[in-house]
Amino acid sequence: MNDPDTPIVQLSESLEDYMETIFELVRDNKLARIKDIAKARDVRSASVIPAMRRLSDLGLITYEKREYIDLTPEGERVARRVYARHRLLTRFFRDILGIPHEFAQKDACALEHSLSDVGMDHIVRFFEFIQSCPEGGDVISRLQTCSLVNSDKKQCTGGCAVHREDRVVNQAQMKSLRQMKPGQSCNVVRINGTGAIRQRILDMGLMPGINIYVERLSPAGDPMWIKFQGSQLSLRLKEAEMVLVVSEDT
Repeated sequence: MNDPDTPIVQLSESLEDYMETIFELVRDNKLARIKDIAKARDVRSASVIPAMRRLSDLGLITYEKREYIDLTPEGERVARRVYARHRLLTRFFRDILGIPHEFAQKDACALEHSLSDVGMDHIVRFFEFIQSCPEGGDVISRLQTCSLVNSDKKQCTGGCAVHREDRVVNQAQMKSLRQMKPGQSCNVVRINGTGAIRQRILDMGLMPGINIYVERLSPAGDPMWIKFQGSQLSLRLKEAEMVLVVSEDT
């Protein structure tokens, strides 16, 4: 009998993907064949066979040449773990963050192999909070409809419990990074805008909560030089305009 306390076999990302595919095929069709696996993974059958031999040697599947493939009890345990992580991440990206399903699936595939047990447990705890807390669903709804973080939402719905006057004060404290002067420090609140320029700013590491020190402007006034997390970076003024911050002097 399979012992649930036995450590999970560590597999490469490729073998984990194969285990997940076998699990889905056996679940849906009661059996898995080389050609079915190849079709599902969009690879050649010749590429599948060595992987099946390796999984068989590890005791995770039963496999004989030209025969059906099935999971052993230990193989099912491993496959369920991979499948559960994929489902969990897909749900988080799609249902919580609002990422379109196709991209949520791809992102889940990319991260499921490196998600630690601690990371998985905390995401599960988040879902438990959403399911259990009377206001959990409202939190997600407000996130997905908030005009501050969703560029397609043009107007605040006023759905949160913060008084309107407090929201006005908080937004009044914000200014663009472009307005900051050399020698000033500030904290990033959010990034305005969409598309490639927003992605470029995020790729620089400018995220909410980051502390920035404005070093100088170029003699021509553009770009501006900033320092954060031990690194120096030049930022075009049109990019700095999109970074909303709160001055540490506020």
